[in-house]
Amino acid sequence: MKIVALFFLSTVANSVFAQSEPPETRRYAIEVAGARVGTMTATRQPQADGQLTYTLISDVSVNFLVYKLKIYYKTENLVRRGQLIRSTVDAHTNRGNYASRTEWKGDHYDIVARQYKHELITTERNLIDFTISDLYFTEPVHRKRAFGEYFGDYSVLIRTPKGSYLAQRDGREDEYIYENGRLVKVIKKNVLKNFVIRLLPDKV
Repeated sequence: MKIVALFFLSTVANSVFAQSEPPETRRYAIEVAGARVGTMTATRQPQADGQLTYTLISDVSVNFLVYKLKIYYKTENLVRRGQLIRSTVDAHTNRGNYASRTEWKGDHYDIVARQYKHELITTERNLIDFTISDLYFTEPVHRKRAFGEYFGDYSVLIRTPKGSYLAQRDGREDEYIYENGRLVKVIKKNVLKNFVIRLLPDKV
């Protein structure tokens, strides 16, 4: 009985310790043509049993000459021992509300992505071990692709001669720039204007 009690107390203590670890949070300004139009917050939180949760929240509101763009989206990932277990994306825009979900079912993923002008319902049998959310915390050295939770498919990763990384998907291209392994800037290339996601200084 003492052994059982000690095991139980140890398990509870480890769980509490994991959940009490402070989250790793990185905050970014979103800019268009040098003007701030929104914010991005990326959080990585250790959980019990070696699990991690990733949360990305983006809030953008900008007026172009021909139309107004307003997007709020939240991505939440659950990762266990390096494997994506579940991902949800909720998007609220001036053109409607959309959602995506990727979930591990034991031997495959069920993927349903319904976003603006994009719908994908499919399965994936390969384990997903690197996502777009990971790019905010890990430089993708030796990585060839990243799973995009928003669209439910992969982006190809290409390292440039200057040391940045291009994420290419369906004719679109984003550039991720790191300094000492820390993501400091993302350039999301757009037909009208590029969006720049720039790391803000840590709060003291």
